Amino acid sequence: MNKKLKKLLTTVLGVIVGNFIVAIAVVAFIVPQGVVLGGSTGMSLAVNHYTGMDLSTTVFAINVILFLLGTWQLGKKFAVSTILSTIAYPLSIKICESIPFLPTMTDNPIIAMIYGGILVGVGVGIVIRVGASTGGTDVIALVINKYTHLPVSVLLYVVDFVVIMAQMLFSSSEQLLFGIICLILTSVALDKVNVLGQAQTQLFIISNEFEKIKDAFLNELDAGATLIKIRTGKNSIEQEGVLCVIPSRKLYDANQIVQSIDEKAFITISHINKVSGRGFSLDRNYKLGE
Repeated sequence: MNKKLKKLLTTVLGVIVGNFIVAIAVVAFIVPQGVVLGGSTGMSLAVNHYTGMDLSTTVFAINVILFLLGTWQLGKKFAVSTILSTIAYPLSIKICESIPFLPTMTDNPIIAMIYGGILVGVGVGIVIRVGASTGGTDVIALVINKYTHLPVSVLLYVVDFVVIMAQMLFSSSEQLLFGIICLILTSVALDKVNVLGQAQTQLFIISNEFEKIKDAFLNELDAGATLIKIRTGKNSIEQEGVLCVIPSRKLYDANQIVQSIDEKAFITISHINKVSGRGFSLDRNYKLGE
């Protein structure tokens, strides 16, 4: 299977699975307990409340309108990346609405808020992780950004806040509070999904025994190591520091190696959300130009 076809299949599968997870969250937890929500789903819930229209139909209509707006203002590239979500999400809601036990899974609004927020974040995170877009109210933020150049992240929160406030007329103060917490949980879950399995640990070691530490990392730890030119602050002595990025499970062994070579070594340890390149997203034996 060539890389382009594999990527296409991964994207399609990710969009379908991600949107289906969001649909489960909406049908099983958000709607039954009246938890307010941002995004196009929140807009649909507001329209649904006043018109009584079927939720999946409302979501589809709003997504199509936003999709056309995005295509007009943001171009064909945006259209290609969002058209599948525009169809997959309302279709997933329709399927979930036909499953009898989903709306009755819980009658506890706190449980509904927690599961709903996390599942929405996981679903949207999967869609974004495969390089696609969920469309929806992202379009509004991107269009405003086009003309005002305000940060998209800020505009997304403003749009979601406005959508949540629009539901204030038919929601209790408790439901609004639940909705805000749900939005926070969604953001946290989305961030976690985007870096899941890609987080690593970075070590930077300053020691006179940098050559021995580097060799031990390469041979004993089976990890890459980079020597960086540094100068000490107090005496302005030039030497080299060892930079190494490893999976967290190797941290203990790395510390033991450094301590066995130089127990006075200066070590800093940092959490890295994502690493790409040779040894991580590329094979360790990969050579530039191949």
